Amino acid sequence: MKRHDFKYFFREGTSNMFSHGFMSFAAVGMIIACLLIMGTFSLVAVNANANLQNLKQQSEILAFIDENYTEEQARAIESKIAAIENVREVTFISKQQAMENYTEEYGEDEALFQDLEPEIFRDRYSIRIVDLEQMMETAAQIDQIEGVAKIRADEDLSKGFLTISKIATIVCLALIAVLLIVSLFIMSNTIKLTTFDRKDEIAIMKMVGATDGFIRWPFVYEGLLLGLFSAVIAFFLQWGLYVGISTGIAASDTLQLIDILPFTELLGPVLIVFVVVGLLVGIAGSLMAIRKFLRV
Repeated sequence: MKRHDFKYFFREGTSNMFSHGFMSFAAVGMIIACLLIMGTFSLVAVNANANLQNLKQQSEILAFIDENYTEEQARAIESKIAAIENVREVTFISKQQAMENYTEEYGEDEALFQDLEPEIFRDRYSIRIVDLEQMMETAAQIDQIEGVAKIRADEDLSKGFLTISKIATIVCLALIAVLLIVSLFIMSNTIKLTTFDRKDEIAIMKMVGATDGFIRWPFVYEGLLLGLFSAVIAFFLQWGLYVGISTGIAASDTLQLIDILPFTELLGPVLIVFVVVGLLVGIAGSLMAIRKFLRV
């Protein structure tokens, strides 16, 4: 493409965008709405996945040590547990610590627990693993270590985390795919309406020998500008919406258990996705719209 052709196409695309002000505004509004819906669902999915990952990391295996072992003997087992491949973190909990944890969690009436002795508890290890799908296999390996008397691993809870994570991912991908198709359809039909007024002009250009590419490029640039403009506006609206919702959740007493990722951590990926999707929808929508009018 020659440099003067680029200038001509860009100028024509810009002129077309402003000469059909209302329809261009409608196209921008539609793209912004679709980007905001898609972005909101995606950010909800990202935060849900982050919270699930935190819950998964809190999932643990408890290994109770033989009650005949001294604390020194119990501590010596730590290296054997840590050597297991799927183990991420091992924390020793002494009898005294176990008693303190128990009274802190269940001891609303301190008088009921004042005669509680640490000896009724066992030394134990809190073990966090890398892959929850291998929880039971890892628990079986820990159970084989000499000195480990009992294992407690919540298999149902770990399976629940994995199931929820997979469902959230599938739903998010399906919604994004549907919204992307809807955006392309809306953009195509919106630009088709703006192109309808120029169908006679396009027909005349075809008759005097203009190539399809020469006719098509101004519409491509128009779609590119509309998509880019929409993406930038949608990005800042999404930013404000996200910050507003996260502030509201942080101020709520009932929702403080939900961890919301700072938007600064998501800023780069969100901007890139919005620009790419905006350009894709704008350009593809323009190409789909102009194709009909080139058949003269």
